[in-house]
Amino acid sequence: MSLTPSRRALVCCAGGLLAGYILERGGRWATRGKSGDLHLDYIDAARAGRVDLNDRTTLTRTLSALVSVGTGASIGREGPMVQLAAWLSGWLARLVPIASEQRSAIMVCGIAAGIGSAYHAPVAGVVFVLELALGFFARHTVAPVLIASATASSLIYWLVEPRPLYTMAPVEMTSTSLGVALLAGLLFGALGWGLIALLERSKALFARISSLPLRLGLGGLLVGLLSAGVPQVWGNGYSVVSQVLAGGQAWSWLAIVLVCKVAATALSSGSGAIGGVFTPALFVGATAGSVLAQITSLYMPAAWLGDPRGLAVIGMAAVLSAVTHAPLMAIVMVLEMTNQFQFTIPVMLACGVAYAVSTQFGVRPLYGNPIEGPR
Repeated sequence: MSLTPSRRALVCCAGGLLAGYILERGGRWATRGKSGDLHLDYIDAARAGRVDLNDRTTLTRTLSALVSVGTGASIGREGPMVQLAAWLSGWLARLVPIASEQRSAIMVCGIAAGIGSAYHAPVAGVVFVLELALGFFARHTVAPVLIASATASSLIYWLVEPRPLYTMAPVEMTSTSLGVALLAGLLFGALGWGLIALLERSKALFARISSLPLRLGLGGLLVGLLSAGVPQVWGNGYSVVSQVLAGGQAWSWLAIVLVCKVAATALSSGSGAIGGVFTPALFVGATAGSVLAQITSLYMPAAWLGDPRGLAVIGMAAVLSAVTHAPLMAIVMVLEMTNQFQFTIPVMLACGVAYAVSTQFGVRPLYGNPIEGPR
């Protein structure tokens, strides 16, 4: 944020070029003298019961992600964090002389621990792997996953920060919260579907550029130019979400930031930058919820909608549910991250409706479908 607009654009562009160079050269290094599925994703590995993540691929993707995230790409840091956790647990599973079924359980524990610690949400880490990676069918992994996620989150609380990821004062519910949640589910379900479609379209456009460094460099340059005018799109947006949940942000400003953030995320993710889309989805939901609440209050009694921060919380969960097609995980994660458990029922309703809306359009969710197996 302290960089001048021109330097911000330059840093983003240089970061994209370097991240793309790392992916291109690292990809060749990862396949040199190797055979088999060298680019197996940790989600696909968990679904297939495998633990053989490629060491070189993991290192390459992690270094590229470090450069992208560090130079302002509009993506989350949770992707490479969980990738590393999965790789380390998979490596440990290969060393321990146990049955193959137990080996896969160890790697799944690593994924849950990574999610739980990254978001200060241990229960969400469990639900993530059960709903997205395993489809609730692997009963033998439930107990180990619970223990792993709880342990990782406990270490984060003791060693780093003993509070939820997003700190906000309690928000009071209104008698119309369920009606508001129903409307939010409809609107944010469509918004989540649109975000997925935009990301896929962006990837298709950037795929026309064969050179990875040029592809990521162009994406970085465009994000840098956007951030020169709207600095809030720089990085994963954690500080902006915190401001929205604190309240007091004008809807006109938030609407501009929202549109620019969606564009920046499409550019970063579409160009191939390695990183997560969870945090940008939470950003979109929080800002869209606050904007909707404030605009609607201009034409309706404020008492009907309540505090805009409440709709921001509902929006975070609903958009995350729509883009991941994992409503249970979205419900638990957002409530844990914000500590607003009084909104459990409205959030459940909004996530259910958003999931129903998003799945009607045939768009593939961010992590695919656990019953389909590896992609």
